[in-house]
Amino acid sequence: MTDKNRSIPQPDIAPPVTHPTVPKNRLPSGSCDSHAHIFGPADRYPYVSPRGYTPHNASLDDYAGLLRHLGFDRAVLVQPSVYGTDNRLMADALARTREDSLGIAWRGIAVLDDSVTDSELERLHDLGVRGLRLNLLFQGAEVGFDEGARLANRIAPLGWHLQFLINIASFEDFAGRLSRLPVESVIDHIGHFPAINGPDLPQFADLKALMREGRSWVKLSGPNRISRHDAAPFTDAQRLAEDLISHVPDRLVFGTDWPHVQLSTSMPDDGVLVDELYRWCGGDQAMAKRILVNNPERLYSF
Repeated sequence: MTDKNRSIPQPDIAPPVTHPTVPKNRLPSGSCDSHAHIFGPADRYPYVSPRGYTPHNASLDDYAGLLRHLGFDRAVLVQPSVYGTDNRLMADALARTREDSLGIAWRGIAVLDDSVTDSELERLHDLGVRGLRLNLLFQGAEVGFDEGARLANRIAPLGWHLQFLINIASFEDFAGRLSRLPVESVIDHIGHFPAINGPDLPQFADLKALMREGRSWVKLSGPNRISRHDAAPFTDAQRLAEDLISHVPDRLVFGTDWPHVQLSTSMPDDGVLVDELYRWCGGDQAMAKRILVNNPERLYSF
């Protein structure tokens, strides 16, 4: 092994399922996977230190292959914590898709701090970035809420939103703080709300109120992250999803969360996760189309 190879950090988490199933439900044209990450190679796009995990390489081509396999025509790349505020991989990927779309329409969510210039914001917007992510749960070179709130004033003219990785059950005054932002917010992974709590706690009611007021959106993603069950069907997470679908269907989008980093449970099958969404919708094709096509069209300006 060469010195160069020894300097490349080795993955310390599981890779995604190599051959996921094809969803039983055929996705409608224009369907969007609203939450996924790409990684590597680490010698070209180095990870921050400290970080919560070291991932396997997960390239744009790998992800595009998965999208075609599942039936998605649109996708949103989300900047992961292991890259901190270094958005080069995502930006390079979005720039590449202008010349080689891989048959898919792309958008991105970046992580930036106060030092970002207006010209960089405009460059990222032209590439397809439509929001900034605040990871307030896991380790990484991240941006705090107050800095994110300041940035919100600068991204508002671009029509961007702030995306939050938070646990709404423990994040203090999350509804009040989000309602005062000058931009809309997007909440990852059903609020990272432990599914055992059910939909009746005040924090979940606060989330729905934000959504009804047109202040927030929720990603129906990561049920395996909040469920007591190790594999699908995630019946406890289903209670939360069904409650949201019943009350605020126009403020929901779906995401696979590929390649499923930093899990404490078994690796999910992405085809099964798509079928979970259809189960939550009670097999209602029109509702599934709303969540997979119509809502992300509005949120990400496809």
